[in-house]
Amino acid sequence: MKKISLLLFGLIIMSSCKKDTPKDYLSLSGKIENSKDSIISIASREGIIKEIVINADGTFKDTLKVKEAAIYTFEIGEQRAPIYLKNGYNLSLAGNANDFLKSFKFSGEGSSNSNFILAQIEKSESIGNPQDILNLEEIDFNQKVAQIKFAYDSILDSYKDLDSTLYTTVKAQNNQLVDYFNNAYRTSKVMGKGKPSPIFENYMDIKGGVKSLASFKGKYVYIDIWATWCGPCIQQIPYLQSLEKEYHGKNVEFISISTDEAQRSGGSWEAAEKKWKDFVKERQLTGVQLWSGQDFTFQQAYQINSIPRFLLISPEGNIVDADAPRPSDPALKSLFTSLGI
Repeated sequence: MKKISLLLFGLIIMSSCKKDTPKDYLSLSGKIENSKDSIISIASREGIIKEIVINADGTFKDTLKVKEAAIYTFEIGEQRAPIYLKNGYNLSLAGNANDFLKSFKFSGEGSSNSNFILAQIEKSESIGNPQDILNLEEIDFNQKVAQIKFAYDSILDSYKDLDSTLYTTVKAQNNQLVDYFNNAYRTSKVMGKGKPSPIFENYMDIKGGVKSLASFKGKYVYIDIWATWCGPCIQQIPYLQSLEKEYHGKNVEFISISTDEAQRSGGSWEAAEKKWKDFVKERQLTGVQLWSGQDFTFQQAYQINSIPRFLLISPEGNIVDADAPRPSDPALKSLFTSLGI
């Protein structure tokens, strides 16, 4: 009897070890209705890490490995959605290509993480333009920010089985939310709508010579702060070029200011300048193309810590929007229309 007990105990241990051994891959399956594309791309910040075939009936199934538990990008054609992946997960996704992000519903092991992220995005979209919040009087502003933080905390607390990495990151972000809005509120009092815009002077023009903000006085100025190494910046270029054609001859100037610097160009400012010039010529970029060189005072004045960033300045040199809609955002044309551009 003792030997049988030991044998059973040993089998239980082996069974437990086998069950608890983490997989070094994850499974992803599901169905995407009305997809005109046949490939799903899973991408990280470094690029595409897996391509999955979509069957004729919209179903798909495959496995993949990820380097770390993190938010990745689920791409079909030009449509993108966030997805939280971790080796060991067994995820299933149901969605509709005609209502891409809003139709997504994850199930299976690890699904709460992606569903939570989608819930956060939905909440963010319901908040509207952050600038409207910054335009509130102080009492109303404080109440609104408190309501937003409470809403985000409530969403986070409603998902009980989030991956610890995701939970810790989001919790920290929610705690920092009030400080972020308060800092932005203080800044808006100095750099809000109607305030005089910070200026730039003597930025190199790709066509020769230099330009300053004063060079464009009398026109609305839509400024794109970008760099050749910035993927999201490059994604906006076709939309910007389209806008430049559509509004050609109207009372608005489109200015792109490159912030390419020595550190990302082999340690040489000459190399940074060449990289910018080569990029502009190879891509045949239109509009006014400027390079800030070693002068970052304009970007610092606008507290630009991520790009692309878009600014809209009035013909009088005053701020219209210190964080204007991107060229791909239909709200930009609506803003132009409201200004009579």
